[in-house]
Amino acid sequence: MPPAKKPKPADAPDPMIGKAVPSFTMPATLVGEVSSAGLKGKPYILYFYPKDDTSGCTAEACGFRDNLPAFKKLGITVIGVSKDNMKRHEKFAAKYHLTFPLASDEETGVCEKFKTYVEKSMYGRKYMGIERSTFLIDPQGIIRAVWRKVSVTGHVEDVASKIALLLA
Repeated sequence: MPPAKKPKPADAPDPMIGKAVPSFTMPATLVGEVSSAGLKGKPYILYFYPKDDTSGCTAEACGFRDNLPAFKKLGITVIGVSKDNMKRHEKFAAKYHLTFPLASDEETGVCEKFKTYVEKSMYGRKYMGIERSTFLIDPQGIIRAVWRKVSVTGHVEDVASKIALLLA
């Protein structure tokens, strides 16, 4: 019998921290397209969320929208990512006055690279979906911080408060 795997401590750093951001290109609202190559040279936040216009995702998007001046002051671009198509993104962005890009990853390839497309369970039913996660990428394209299994309440404020320290 093979030896049992050691459980990962709850406070262990995410294995993606310190690694180069996986390459990506996605269609996006406001800018037409976002890519890791096009963002090189500036810090940015990629936040992955399950679905446009649902209560938690709307609260999170509005939180980023409301804190956008603070992020812009630090030179940070914010980009939301979900499986929704561009038409849904555009409708969602217009409805809530979202002034940052929403990128569409309909085929989930980018979500898979960031390990945010995972098996989930609801009412005993298992399915694949996006795990709410946020990534801070520095100007050199290195992942500096990861927040996984995000609880919406207070998340954006937590990210904003830690950014200056993480990019120092």
